[in-house]
Amino acid sequence: MLVLSRKKDEKIVIGDSITLMVIEIRGDKVRLGIEAPRDVTVHREEVYEAIKRENTEEKKG
Repeated sequence: MLVLSRKKDEKIVIGDSITLMVIEIRGDKVRLGIEAPRDVTVHREEVYEAIKRENTEEKKG
C-alpha cells in the first residue's frame, strides 16, 4: 500500500485519467473530490461490498 500525505487542495494523480483532491479536512474526516472517466466506477467501500453481495446472491438465486 502506498501511503501519501496531502493538504487541503492538493491532488493525487492515478494513471493518466484519475485525480483525487483533498477538498476539506474537518476533525477526523477528510472530504475527497474524485475526477475519473465515466467508465470507471467509484464507490465507497461499504457500497461496493453491498453491490458484490447482491450480485453474488443474484447468481445463486
